[in-house]
Parts: sequence; structure tokens; C-alpha cells
Amino acid sequence: MNVLIIDSQGGGIGKQLVAAIREAWPEAVITAVGTNTTATAAMLKAGADHAATGENAVVVNCRKAEVILGPIGIVIADALFGEITPRMALAVAQSRAKRILIPVNQCDNFVVGVKNLSMGEMIREAVRELTERCQDEKNRLFS
Repeated sequence: MNVLIIDSQGGGIGKQLVAAIREAWPEAVITAVGTNTTATAAMLKAGADHAATGENAVVVNCRKAEVILGPIGIVIADALFGEITPRMALAVAQSRAKRILIPVNQCDNFVVGVKNLSMGEMIREAVRELTERCQDEKNRLFS
């Protein structure tokens, strides 16, 4: 399973995602792309297999990913305090990968109708969703 994690700012959400996925799916190939070097370094330190930084890295890796995870702002141009460029948001939105998005209500974007969970609980939910997607894929391939 080729997993792409995209994060910005300090990389805190991405770091937690990398660590949780690494624990739940040790065989997953995790690529971490940060919008800046701080975010990239945090995810690499957490155990990502590959890492890159910047707009072009997001665009290129969205083409290769089977699953993309990150805060919901990665699909909204100018989100995450302006770190998500329109080209990045478009690459994520148009990717053939499944997207598992963490609903962070910041930067003037509010997601209504979702449970008010702690970040730890949202990370666990994201890993649960990834596990289900991976199981579905294995069942499809081997049935």
C-alpha cells in the first residue's frame, strides 16, 4: 500500500499519522510531503519511508499514491495559513487515490456535522479508515 501523507506548518498532524500508520501497517510504504521543511522533517523523524517538500512534490506524489491522508485543508486552495497552493489542492482533489481527511476547523473553513473529537481520536479514526480500505483492496485482489 502506497500511502501519501501531506501536512504543513509544524507537521504535527502528519507526524501523528505517520507514527500511527507505521504501527498499524508496518508494511505500508509511507511517503511524507510537507509544504515546508519543518513539516517534512517531523514526518520523516516519525518513520516515513520517503520524504519531500514543496508544491511539485505534492503534485508528483499525488499521482503515485493509493491513499492520501492529511488535514482537510490540503484540498482547499490557500488553506493552512496559505501554505496550500491552488496547484497542490487541485493535485490532491484530482488524484485517483482515496483521500482520508482530518476535519480540522481552522483557517476560516468549518466542517459541520462531524463529531467533536480530540486530535488523537481523529488520528485513530483515520487509521481505522485506512485499515478498512486496505482490507477491501486485499479482498478485491485475492477473490
